[in-house]
Amino acid sequence: MINRRSLITHGSTAAFGALALAAVTSGTGVAEAAPAGYSPWTPLPDPATTPVPNPPFAKDLTREERRNLETFDELDFDVFTHQKWDRLGESHARNIRVHWPDGHYTDGIDRHIEDLKGLFVWAPDTRIESHYLRVANGGLTAVAGVMKGTFTRPMPDGKGGFIKPTGRAYAVNMATIGLWNRGRTMDEEFLFWDNQTFFQQIGLG
Repeated sequence: MINRRSLITHGSTAAFGALALAAVTSGTGVAEAAPAGYSPWTPLPDPATTPVPNPPFAKDLTREERRNLETFDELDFDVFTHQKWDRLGESHARNIRVHWPDGHYTDGIDRHIEDLKGLFVWAPDTRIESHYLRVANGGLTAVAGVMKGTFTRPMPDGKGGFIKPTGRAYAVNMATIGLWNRGRTMDEEFLFWDNQTFFQQIGLG
């Protein structure tokens, strides 16, 4: 059994990669003998620029692991994308701690909802439609996907003013690691994407 807290604390990027490889290899079934020099691993194109279909779930997931991944799909594809904030409690505990890409974290679902709403103020078409990697191990899930949107409305600058919209679209690869409790919601969530690429794409980098 993998200690989920140890994985997060001692290198989430490495843990995510290791879990991804394990999920891919364990979900492919029995393969015939391959010729010498053959590699079954086919690198993905950049999912942010080339559509990559959502893969099937790995075959050896437990009921808990599959349920958590299905809940996370529903969270991103429907609840987040269509701003159904009254349903966020289906995946997030009331006292959830959320870690953001810039290093800060917040506590509580109400604060998280307000932060998520802020993404739609300046990019009302913000959406997540792809999870090209989905990994689970007990109460830990790791999902990689693509977040897209267009900077079409004024962006609050945090100082009482606004940044004029550039009209530019963005598409960034992102990863989310979630720690799930026995109540089937996340107690802690870690969000990762490249902020430099994000700001460059919308014309602010």
